Amino acid sequence: MLADGPAGPSWNLLADIQELWSFPFMVNAFRAGTIVAVVSAVLGWFMVLRRQTFAGHTLAVVGFPGAAGATLLGIGAGYGYFAFCVAAALVIAAIPRGGKESHGHESAATGTVQAFALACGFLFIALYKGFLNGVNALLFGTFLGITDADVLVLLAVTAVVLAVLAVVGRPLLFASADPIVAAARGVPVRLLSIVFLVLLGAAVAAASQITGTLLVFALLVMPAATAQALTARPGLSLVVAVVLAVAVTWFGLGVAYYSEYPIGFFVTTFAFVPYALVQFARRLRRPALRRAAVAGSGA
Repeated sequence: MLADGPAGPSWNLLADIQELWSFPFMVNAFRAGTIVAVVSAVLGWFMVLRRQTFAGHTLAVVGFPGAAGATLLGIGAGYGYFAFCVAAALVIAAIPRGGKESHGHESAATGTVQAFALACGFLFIALYKGFLNGVNALLFGTFLGITDADVLVLLAVTAVVLAVLAVVGRPLLFASADPIVAAARGVPVRLLSIVFLVLLGAAVAAASQITGTLLVFALLVMPAATAQALTARPGLSLVVAVVLAVAVTWFGLGVAYYSEYPIGFFVTTFAFVPYALVQFARRLRRPALRRAAVAGSGA
C-alpha cells in the first residue's frame, strides 16, 4: 500500500500493531474497515440465505456508474453511490419473486439492470473531459486518505441500517427461510423484501466509497457463505460471519500496509481461503457419513 513504507513486518507482533496505529490514516482505515466488515457480514448473511447474491453483486457494481456520473456532474461521488444503489435496489425489488419461473425472470431482469448500469458508467467516463484518475479507486477501493468525517458518515449509515434490520430481523428470517409459509401466516413478505434490498443498497453505497465496488461484494458473500456452511444455527452463523469479515479485513489492512499491492487482493484472498477449506472439508466428510449410514442400516 505504501510505496516507501517498511520492507516488511517484524517478529514482534505488538510492535507492528503499534506502528500501524501510530498513523492517523491507518487508525481511520481500521475503523472504517471494521464498520464495513460488520455491516457487510450481517446483510450478506441474509443475502446468501435469501439466494440474492446476484442482486447483491448488481448493487455493488451499480455504485461504479453512480460515482462516475456524480463526478461528471461535478458533485461528490458519495451522492452518486447512494442515488444509483438505492434506485437499483428499488428496481430489483419491483421484480416479482416466488416460483422457478419468476426466479429466472428475476435473474434476467437483475442482469439487465447490471449491464445497463455498467454501460452508463463507461459512457460517463468517456464523456468526462478531465483526467479521471480515480477509476481504480472506484472499482477496487482504497483505505488511504479516509478522514474522521468519512468514518462518522459510514458509522451513521451503518447504525441506521442495523437498527432497521434489528426491527425486521425475525420476520425477515422467517420470510427468507420459507416465504410461502410466512406469507400464509400474515408476514408481509413483499414489503420485507423491498426493505431488505433498500438496506442492502444503502450499505453497499456507504461501503463502496471506501472498499470500491468490487471488494464490498467479496465481504458480502464469502464470510456469510463460510459461516452458513459451518453451522445451521442462525445466531451462531451470524456471529461467525461477522468475526470472519472483521478478521479478514484487519489481516488485509495489515498485510497491505507492508505491500505495494492493493488491499482488495488481500482481503478477497483471506476471505476465500476459509471458504475453500470449509468446502473441501465438507467434501471429504461426505463419503465417511455415507459409509456410517450404510453401516448403520446394515446393523
